[in-house]
Amino acid sequence: MMDHDHGGFYGRIDGHDQLHTDAQKGIILNARILWSFSAVYQSFPAPELLELANRADQYLQDHFIDREFNGVIWMVDHKGHPLQTRKQVYAQAFAIYAWSEHFKTTGNATSLNIARSLFKVLEEKAFDPIYGGYFEAFNQDWSVTDDLRLSDKDQNDQKSMNTMLHVLEAYTNLYQVWPDPRLMHPLRKIVIAFLHYILNRDAGSFHLFFAEDWSVRSDKKSYGHDIEAVWLLHDAVKVLDDQELIQQVQELAVKVAEQVIKEGIDEDGGLINEAFADGSKDTNRHWWPQAELMVGMLDLWQITKEESYLEVALKNWNFTKRYLIDADREWFFKVDAQGIPDRAEDKAGFWKCPYHNSRFCLEVSNRLDDIE
Repeated sequence: MMDHDHGGFYGRIDGHDQLHTDAQKGIILNARILWSFSAVYQSFPAPELLELANRADQYLQDHFIDREFNGVIWMVDHKGHPLQTRKQVYAQAFAIYAWSEHFKTTGNATSLNIARSLFKVLEEKAFDPIYGGYFEAFNQDWSVTDDLRLSDKDQNDQKSMNTMLHVLEAYTNLYQVWPDPRLMHPLRKIVIAFLHYILNRDAGSFHLFFAEDWSVRSDKKSYGHDIEAVWLLHDAVKVLDDQELIQQVQELAVKVAEQVIKEGIDEDGGLINEAFADGSKDTNRHWWPQAELMVGMLDLWQITKEESYLEVALKNWNFTKRYLIDADREWFFKVDAQGIPDRAEDKAGFWKCPYHNSRFCLEVSNRLDDIE
């Protein structure tokens, strides 16, 4: 997907493996490319992987950083000209995540400085000083916008579990290379917000959308987000080295994992997408929840030593290998209940990025190496 005409990477390969050279280029795809190749290089230090990470770094610096208003913009055209300049907090989080990982790999001070500057702008512009948490989106100049949605599929609400989760993830990664009290306190506040506002204790899951004051605005469950959240929360509290929070999060992780296993996993080992208040379910199996399930189950096994969690992970791995991994190119976006791929969805694109599945490979490899 390297774009040798206009720089960086092409924006899309469709479900039929066709490259679209004129596709728009989004911040999420490009930030995740930067994170993935930076992270992979640390385990497999092949020069070509570092070259790809540095290529992504340069393209992001040249085309996505807003030099006038700070932060990163949402989308450029295939030639790198700005198309959508809004400031989505989710996007700022992935940029922090990516550049902090690039700094881990290269020691490049510029990458760390960019990550820290993005952290600063989030705290100044996006943090809610009254109720806590982070608002979803802003105009390019960080003024208030009426359209807060991350995508057309999302609700237009002030706050979301998804955005909070990835700010948590980004701050956890940045704290590992910049353990500063100015970062520690916001990171801890995010963990507390998950425990106090985002967690649905009765259901053993997480609410997804909220008003400004944390009033719940959604009634569905996302099993992939549930299991991803508990292992990322566990990572965060371990980085904070807060024993009380570690205990709370480990107990929470068991409860959420049991609900995911009970409600979300089919007999074939695949994890379905969502469940709704009326009892209906979206039984499609998207690529990313499978990756997060396997990491989450391995994390639970490390916490509890219960072999049943390993069994869930292994069964899901067999499902993933059989139905989702395309031997020729990447993973399919999703398959239906019969395991048939949906080729209307991209192989690579704005949301289909080397992040969940590459991170799954690294997490499993690194965790098993630590155990051995």
